[in-house]
Amino acid sequence: MHVTADRDLADAAAVQVLRISHSSVVPEWRRREDELGSAGIDVTLVTARHWTEGGTDVRFVPRPRHDEATVAVATAGTHPNLFLYAPLPLWRLLRRRWDLVDIGEEPFSLAALEIALLRACAGRRAPYVVISAQNVAKQFPPPFRWTERAVLAGAAGGYVCNDGAGSLMRTRGLCGPVVNLGLGVDLDTFAPDLTRSPPGPERRVGFVGRLEPEKGIEVLLDAVEAEPRLHLDVAGSGSLTGLVTGRAAHGPAAGRVRVLGPLPHDSLPGFYRSLDVLAVPSLPTPGWLEQFGRVAVEAMAAGVPVVAASSGALPEVVGGAGLLVGPGDAAALGRALVDATGDPERWADLRAAGLERAARYSWTAVAAGHARLYRAAVSPPRADGRGRTRPVTVVVVAYGAPQLLDTCLDKLGGQFDVIVVDNGSSDATRVVSDRHGARYVDPGRNLGFAAGVNRALALVDLATTDILLCNPDAAVGPDDVHLLHRALAAGTDLACVAPTQHAPGSASDDRVAWPFPTPWGAWIEAAGLGRLRRSTGFLVGSVLLVDGRALLDVGGFDERYFLYDEETDWQRRARRRGWRVRLVPDAVAVHLGAATDPDSDRREVRFHAGTERYIRRWFGTTGWWVYRTAVVVGAVARTAAGPAPTRRRARQRLRIYLAGPDRLARRTGAAPPPRPAIPDFGGSPT
Repeated sequence: MHVTADRDLADAAAVQVLRISHSSVVPEWRRREDELGSAGIDVTLVTARHWTEGGTDVRFVPRPRHDEATVAVATAGTHPNLFLYAPLPLWRLLRRRWDLVDIGEEPFSLAALEIALLRACAGRRAPYVVISAQNVAKQFPPPFRWTERAVLAGAAGGYVCNDGAGSLMRTRGLCGPVVNLGLGVDLDTFAPDLTRSPPGPERRVGFVGRLEPEKGIEVLLDAVEAEPRLHLDVAGSGSLTGLVTGRAAHGPAAGRVRVLGPLPHDSLPGFYRSLDVLAVPSLPTPGWLEQFGRVAVEAMAAGVPVVAASSGALPEVVGGAGLLVGPGDAAALGRALVDATGDPERWADLRAAGLERAARYSWTAVAAGHARLYRAAVSPPRADGRGRTRPVTVVVVAYGAPQLLDTCLDKLGGQFDVIVVDNGSSDATRVVSDRHGARYVDPGRNLGFAAGVNRALALVDLATTDILLCNPDAAVGPDDVHLLHRALAAGTDLACVAPTQHAPGSASDDRVAWPFPTPWGAWIEAAGLGRLRRSTGFLVGSVLLVDGRALLDVGGFDERYFLYDEETDWQRRARRRGWRVRLVPDAVAVHLGAATDPDSDRREVRFHAGTERYIRRWFGTTGWWVYRTAVVVGAVARTAAGPAPTRRRARQRLRIYLAGPDRLARRTGAAPPPRPAIPDFGGSPT
């Protein structure tokens, strides 16, 4: 989330932060700490004594009047994920009292593990936040997998430079807020040449970065060779330096391509200002995606239009301020470079848009976002006892059965704002929604429940609004909604509340409050002792009133769950953040149950596929095998005894678990393959 500093940040009580980041050895990147001081954050910074950054050995040199609170520590190792700090000075610092520790290292790195262990040994329990730029769902081997899981599980928040990294942090265990801060740029250093004239007949294209296959330099050479109006300056080095140099000297663009080698950081502003356009042609690979694209922001800040591949984080960074082309499409890249430089008005418009876009990545904006994250991690948002003054928006995810949706909306009495997400793309559902004055959203395909809810939540100001999730086959009246809302307002740490539920015409209540699924709980169930597990871990999501501030704090629903267990996962994350849940017995809802999917076999597969995804997410592969074995043992026992319906259900469950619920769901089309996505509703780059 890119934000500007609020005036009241500096007036609030100062937060004492220990920030540890090896990359801050680069003087430019310590501007964050300068700005954080202005935002009321007192930062003591730990960085490396020296580090190889961009192919250059950078040694820590204190800046006069700026780095009094910076400590340079010796390091062992040169890989950013495989190095360690000298432990003694780090341990001494961690023994002090801090409001917050900022681990500026990837959560799977050895340095992050070292910091977490030293923090525990120091006996301090200050909350901590952690950074990540990793936007590819890699499967790390032990011990990195265990390190990542442990570090994220204990973190009070995280910050990233791309949306993909934020989703991965959440899916891999982070339960606190995540903000996309981007990477800061000094707008004074990378200032534009205001006297610059539009491009002439020879358009000067620039490339800055590593000369590696994934950076797309060969695609750029193809584009320039095919467009005789383009001239290319290449600043960088890497494994393809020889190839690039050879094509520059002897290829079709000989005489139009210059290879300058890596440029010192202080030479980059002038280099950018010599260009007509910058190309960022990065290519996606199985193990790498562009994580930010700082060169794009630097160029925009210098008044240079940008043409980038639509890959990784580049669309987020460039936005509508530059031109985007398909990765690897040399012809499209060449056309875009000509288009960006051919018309003086077009060039001027792109230049102005880039300048405006770059301002969002100023160190002031990055520090303001950091300050908000720090304060949220130290003092998580909670209800303020005035929940009744907050409006309620009802979210219904529909799939067919418009008559049930009609009954559901009619029961609400038109007293609430309603959003209907139609996973079935049905004209009849649209008609019902329009008749009741609901906002209708057609995603164009069946997203599943979690993603459907997230689509609706993105339309709501959760800072001021609470959300009633209501299945289309459920009905709850306004009086009961108000009862729920009063109960939600009464608890300063309530994430959600639910009513009692019963089937139409039934006098007995359905069970709404359940213990969280666990591997050991599965063995209790297998032994026939499930009645002993009566604790309230989570509330079923068929009718659930959720505090909007909890959604801001915890994030949205995990879209790896297609149907079932998404509310279980969300409430577990909320519990980890210190929120509670509560059943409100006086509020009553009617729930038909399973009415939008008549295929009971498919429902059963989906249910257990959700359970598998949940158990794997919270207990890992070993936990899943323990759970699965317990279910199989229990099902075998029940196939041999009990009434016929029990034996029949046991045989069905046995077949599902022997096949593997998630594998079976994907094979039969009952659920799509899981995709890691937990959106953050605190904001996005704007």
